[in-house]
Amino acid sequence: MRVKRIVGIGELLWDMLPTGPQLGGAPANFSVMAARLGNQTTILSRIGTDALAGQTLEVLAGYPVDASHLQQDTAHPTGQVSVELADGQPSYVIHAPAAWDFLEASDAWTQVVRQCDAICFGSLAQRSAVSAAAIVRLLRSVEPQSARIFDVNLREPYYSSAVLQQSLTLASVVKMNDAEVPRVLELLQLPAAGSDPFRAAAEALLEQYPALELVAITCGGGGSLLVSRQDWHRHPGIPTEVMDTIGAGDAFTAAMTHYLLRQAPLAVLNEAGNRWGSYLASQAGAMPPIPEETMEEIRREIEG
Repeated sequence: MRVKRIVGIGELLWDMLPTGPQLGGAPANFSVMAARLGNQTTILSRIGTDALAGQTLEVLAGYPVDASHLQQDTAHPTGQVSVELADGQPSYVIHAPAAWDFLEASDAWTQVVRQCDAICFGSLAQRSAVSAAAIVRLLRSVEPQSARIFDVNLREPYYSSAVLQQSLTLASVVKMNDAEVPRVLELLQLPAAGSDPFRAAAEALLEQYPALELVAITCGGGGSLLVSRQDWHRHPGIPTEVMDTIGAGDAFTAAMTHYLLRQAPLAVLNEAGNRWGSYLASQAGAMPPIPEETMEEIRREIEG
């Protein structure tokens, strides 16, 4: 099977943690993990011309990911987020404006997305009208058979029903966490009834948005639920001693996408997402070292 081409588009930023700055941003975390799993992965984002921009390029050079298409902004700084941790759970202050608020749908970026097998985009990167318009334009350039993964990332006050609706119209896969589900349903004015509210929510989204093929709902240590138009699967989760949860959801999305592109069944997608999400949660930061023996061990656990 040929190597799959995957794109992560959106925010690239530095998490200013109590222990020191760490490179992050959901699309970057996703892209690095997807590349580590063996895909040809490209990050499409925008950085400044400041010291953090140089550090960004240095850090990404240490990962098997294509950062050659990053745009540089002379007027706005590289993104920063102030992060505080309480029992491993992060809280954020996302500084604005940042360079990633001014993404441009250039000809070079358009060419990249036209060649991809999957593209992952989120709601946070669409907090500015400039970046939202660029992301929408690029999504409309993606080939119809390619996967378009919408990563819901609700960060106050940077989301709206309009962004959710447009993103879901363009997406073939949507991923959100259990805390985001009721808020998404409220914003979209969709029902949330039934004895299994998460499954009912997924089915409501599939009914409302014809392009959607898969809904993924993560529940932290409680596992995850995947619902397609033909089937559904629930994973109980993997017991984990949590170091911090930064990047765990992005690792889930990357692993799920990796196996989705290989037409694996929902149970394998769920196992992959939970295995890699739990590993990231057991480590510090969103892009921790992964020994080769760990890569192989987790691959065997996923594939049997």
